[in-house]
Amino acid sequence: MIISAILGNKFDPATDSFDPASLAGLHEEKVVLPSAALVKRIQRVTTDHGRELGIRLTGDTVADLRDGDVLFLAGHSAIVVAVESTDVLVIAPATIKEMGVVAHNLGNRHMQAQFFDADTEYGAEVMVLAFDHTVEDYLRHVGVPYSRQERVMPVPFRHAEHSH
Repeated sequence: MIISAILGNKFDPATDSFDPASLAGLHEEKVVLPSAALVKRIQRVTTDHGRELGIRLTGDTVADLRDGDVLFLAGHSAIVVAVESTDVLVIAPATIKEMGVVAHNLGNRHMQAQFFDADTEYGAEVMVLAFDHTVEDYLRHVGVPYSRQERVMPVPFRHAEHSH
């Protein structure tokens, strides 16, 4: 079976014309993917029930896969993306100066980061990046508050394009 479109997202009722309630009572198979695979437009995957699928998402407007994306829906079955948790550092600087210094130093290392507000599940304004032992050593050395966590990231980490 070749999947060429995302039908909607079971966690996001605002996705197109898809109604997440339509999954109620259905047998749900999962395609478990690491965060890095979410950006791939063409890939071969296997569900947790052993069914092999091809994913071929085309077009300029195709977004990255996300946790909860519904790939297939027919009869009594649905196939849904489940993202593996990622080992991350959650950085919570106490001041804007601390944030600026940390962001500047990590930016010089070209670290991929995501930022979250206090009204998210983090409960604070934080910067999140994939775990790196040298970054952890740096944060410990400069005394910036952080924690190491396993998180399902809403979007994959990716390098931003730039030039010097």
